[in-house]
Amino acid sequence: MQGAGFFVTCLLCIFKKGMPSKGWSMHVPSEVTGEIGKTVTLPCTFTHPHNTYAKTLTAIWRVKEPYNGTVVFKCITHSSSDLCKTTVGLRDRYKLLGKPRQNDLSLQIDNLTWNDSNRYFCRVEFSGDFHDKYESRMGIRIRLIAAPRIVNISVQSGQDHAVHAKCTAEGEPLPTLTWTGPLSGNMASVSSLTHQTTKELLHLNQDGKYTCTAVNSLGRAEGAVYFYKFKAGSGSWVLILLFVALGIKLLALVVILGFGTFRKGDSLMAQSSRSRQQTQESPYENFTCRINSVSQRLPE
Repeated sequence: MQGAGFFVTCLLCIFKKGMPSKGWSMHVPSEVTGEIGKTVTLPCTFTHPHNTYAKTLTAIWRVKEPYNGTVVFKCITHSSSDLCKTTVGLRDRYKLLGKPRQNDLSLQIDNLTWNDSNRYFCRVEFSGDFHDKYESRMGIRIRLIAAPRIVNISVQSGQDHAVHAKCTAEGEPLPTLTWTGPLSGNMASVSSLTHQTTKELLHLNQDGKYTCTAVNSLGRAEGAVYFYKFKAGSGSWVLILLFVALGIKLLALVVILGFGTFRKGDSLMAQSSRSRQQTQESPYENFTCRINSVSQRLPE
């Protein structure tokens, strides 16, 4: 009896120290849907084979593949009263919503972009008196959706030297593009990428406004361009004559100004010449005056 009691006591001590009571498990959905520019939550809860755990706990999120994928978020808590301090993803778009001490690693991603379309894997690590860890193997795929948006619309000349109208839109589901305007049977070509589609209206030959409309199940978007051909008519000749008349007037003004400047220069030269002559004659006049005054003083 004493041996049996000692055995039971040892088992109780072992369980109190956190030996396995039930296995590891991760609970995650296979897919979540998020809209471009908005926020999505990746749920992740887990169970572990330890009754209690108050030592260092690390929460990790990877992208693309488990175990070796790029770490996009990581936080560490050293005790049951300590918050999980972010070490990877600090001041970024990733935010831990769950409480790791309560077996919740749920992650929030803000301002979704097309690059966020991927598979994500949550992981938890225990360290301290013993080391243990577990990671989801299937992960969560983010499926992105987006209302249509016109990203480019233009009129340009093609390799065949004809004028084409080109419209590119993005969205998910992929939007349908429609051209409206003075089409008159214009042909169109369509090409698509992952979340973008382009429709080109070929050989524009009528003046006017051409509108591109993008539509999917989430909404619609529109963009417009204007096309006008150059026409050489009576209006063009009027403009040409007007420019010629203005040119003649400008030339006449330049000639008049030049002639006036030339006349002014001649006048200044004449005044300068007279001034020099007066300056040269003045000494002789003074000399004559002195001779007369001397002759008057001489005795007869």
